[in-house]
Amino acid sequence: MNHPNVPELFGSMVFNDAVMKERLPKEVYRALVRTMELGKKLDPSIANVVANAMKDWAVEKGATHFTHWFQPMTGITAEKHDSFLSPDGNSSIIMEFSGKELVKGEPDASSFPSGGLRATFEARGYTAWDPSSYAFIKDNTLYIPTVFYSYGGEALDKKTPLLRSMEAINREALRILRLFGDTQSTRVTTTVGPEQEYFLIDKELYLQREDLRLCGRTLFGAPAPKGQELEDHYFGTIRPRVAAFMRDLDLELWKVGVFAKTEHNEVAPAQHELAPVFTNTNIATDQNQLTMEIMKKVADRHGLNCLLHEKPFEGVNGSGKHNNWSISTNTGVNLLDPGDSPRENAQFLLFLTAVIKAVDEYSDLLRVSVASAGNDHRLGANEAPPAIISIFLGDELTAVLDSIETGSSYNQKDKTELKVGVHILPRFPKDTTDRNRTSPFAFTGNKFEFRMLGSGLSISGPNVILNTIVAEELSQFADELEKADDFNSALNELIRRVYREHKRIIFNGNNYSAEWEEEAARRGLPNLRTTADALPSFIAEKNIKLFTKHKIFTEAELHSRYEINMEDYCKKLSIEALTMVDMAKKQILPAITKYSYYMTETALNKKALGGNICCSYEVNTLEKLSSCADTLMRQVQSLEADLESLRSISDTTAAADFCKKNLLHDMDETRAAADRAETLTAKEYWPFPNYTDLLYSV
Repeated sequence: MNHPNVPELFGSMVFNDAVMKERLPKEVYRALVRTMELGKKLDPSIANVVANAMKDWAVEKGATHFTHWFQPMTGITAEKHDSFLSPDGNSSIIMEFSGKELVKGEPDASSFPSGGLRATFEARGYTAWDPSSYAFIKDNTLYIPTVFYSYGGEALDKKTPLLRSMEAINREALRILRLFGDTQSTRVTTTVGPEQEYFLIDKELYLQREDLRLCGRTLFGAPAPKGQELEDHYFGTIRPRVAAFMRDLDLELWKVGVFAKTEHNEVAPAQHELAPVFTNTNIATDQNQLTMEIMKKVADRHGLNCLLHEKPFEGVNGSGKHNNWSISTNTGVNLLDPGDSPRENAQFLLFLTAVIKAVDEYSDLLRVSVASAGNDHRLGANEAPPAIISIFLGDELTAVLDSIETGSSYNQKDKTELKVGVHILPRFPKDTTDRNRTSPFAFTGNKFEFRMLGSGLSISGPNVILNTIVAEELSQFADELEKADDFNSALNELIRRVYREHKRIIFNGNNYSAEWEEEAARRGLPNLRTTADALPSFIAEKNIKLFTKHKIFTEAELHSRYEINMEDYCKKLSIEALTMVDMAKKQILPAITKYSYYMTETALNKKALGGNICCSYEVNTLEKLSSCADTLMRQVQSLEADLESLRSISDTTAAADFCKKNLLHDMDETRAAADRAETLTAKEYWPFPNYTDLLYSV
């Protein structure tokens, strides 16, 4: 086996800084770096130079095509490929790529979700190069990360709002840093390390299940005799077939510059996790989309299927994505690191209280950012945080804030009043407290871990929300502190007041407990249990004001996203219900009938033999199967009636409410009847692989 030279391999298919420095004229390189690092506009005069260098590099790497790679509101990526070929007369060709082709493209936008922003006949849409995210080569094609917008300039994608939110937090964070005397930092960015959970199952078994192929999850399935009860899969020995997949996955990700770092078995059988190194949020978002795509392709090569649904199997843990979020300056300072000096302590505490206030005031938006039909099955299932948003700080940091609020001493060594900016706080070790795996939003030393994201979710949405709500609080803080006569006194009072007013959002206990749900209700914290409950918050008046103030979304863009997400929720549940009806009528009920016929024949043959031969097993099984079949048929009819009613509801909010109250209930009842029948039916008669096959065959 050939061992790859990882340092040479890493980023070998990326038009990164080293490649640009080597291939671009110095002035062009400097101009492009200014565009990438400072958010400056790209000078059109250098676009042709960059495009030609990018094309030459790509062709040398074997690329024949290029594509503007964008992230429409479908939640996945989109691409249209064009070759570098251009006619050169006399039946010959040359390989060309112009600055115009690099900077702007025009895919047909008519079939992408717009939420009413455009009519179907208004097909024109544009892609525009995002130079802050590196181009890369995959499958002999040069991929150029782009934004996607309509003829009227409305954002039709997930990248544009993310870039806007990063500008907002940069602007407001720099205002705060200037108040602390930082004149060196010129850029503040958020960074993310998204941990990605997934399931691997055998491809042949996957292809035999209509629900997995159409919905990404099993709609039917009785529990396997063994699940995750023994906790023997978590961090266990990685099986050879999975290890081979992981090795190939690492190599493919490293080629395109993805910082794949950690991999291990997760809690549920057949479940695994990959974690990358932190990077700029925009790049991290692009790379996570790329990671999910490459996972599926590599799995296919190994005769596997990679499931990224939040809850593919009932009764075992589902898959999430942990969004590790922090704020850093271009001078290398992590603004969520407490530091050693009084100035650093005070600066950290101000940014910390901005996050606390943001999460308390906009917890509804954080809940919206992770809302999906799939994630509703996972949140609150004692495997993931509940739908209630709260912050875990740990005992030590909570004690520091408590002492500031009350003006009391923090520890035995310091009996005086703890004042921000005057007394040096102890350096908080990275592991200052135990981890809280039940918390939806936990401080983990120098970052916050947002644990509610679903496995298949684009991390763009949650990070747009995080960036924007923290930018808003920093803006309010800067407005107040810039007017202060005594900065230290005003700072101390601001932190004290904000903590006192918003500490209800802090909870360091067990988020899975029923007691916390009751306590959260007493504190007035919202519990938006389902996507249908959560989504209306997106267009609440206070949230419209927030987004329009910071120019993240226009009001029209907000309403369009609300409509898109509501429609997506209803469509996915409709597809699942239709799939259940199809599987029940064409596979499960015929299987029950066939096995019942076999059992009837067996009983009759026994009776024909005469004597004292007992048929109680067959008769008892037949009675139970008959009951299951009758119940299943009634439930299928209920589902069909629900789907007919749903088609007649034109309002998306009303349709989502109907799905929540009626469709989901009938889907659960349909499954229950089928799963009971599975436990009574011989395996060779059951029409598709069961949970034991799916979870333990790799």
